[in-house]
Amino acid sequence: QVQLVESGGGLVQSGGSLRLSCAASKNTLNLYAIAWFRQAPGKEREGISCFSTSENRGFYEESVKGRFTVSRDNAKDTVYLQMSRLEPEDTATYYCAAVVASCAFYTDYTGTYWGQGTQVTVSS
Repeated sequence: QVQLVESGGGLVQSGGSLRLSCAASKNTLNLYAIAWFRQAPGKEREGISCFSTSENRGFYEESVKGRFTVSRDNAKDTVYLQMSRLEPEDTATYYCAAVVASCAFYTDYTGTYWGQGTQVTVSS
């Protein structure tokens, strides 16, 4: 069974950094790509990044490219989202999701494998 647990959110000042973690159940990272989404109050959920197991690389949307870095630790069954140069517009609840084995079309994911979310608040 796929289980995902996010952690690492918090309150940070504009320009600061945070690292989010997505701990996955055993074998999940071998079968699924892990994507990161966020949802700000009053806005739709948006996909922002994805780590591809098959390609061993990350993908990023324009809103976070150059500021966020996604990585994977196989030994810990964990995917990280390192967030730098945070802006108030990054304030949202962040979720990780286990999508199909590649990151193609990950932003359209509406499946069932989601973590519970972690809150990130960036103050100006």
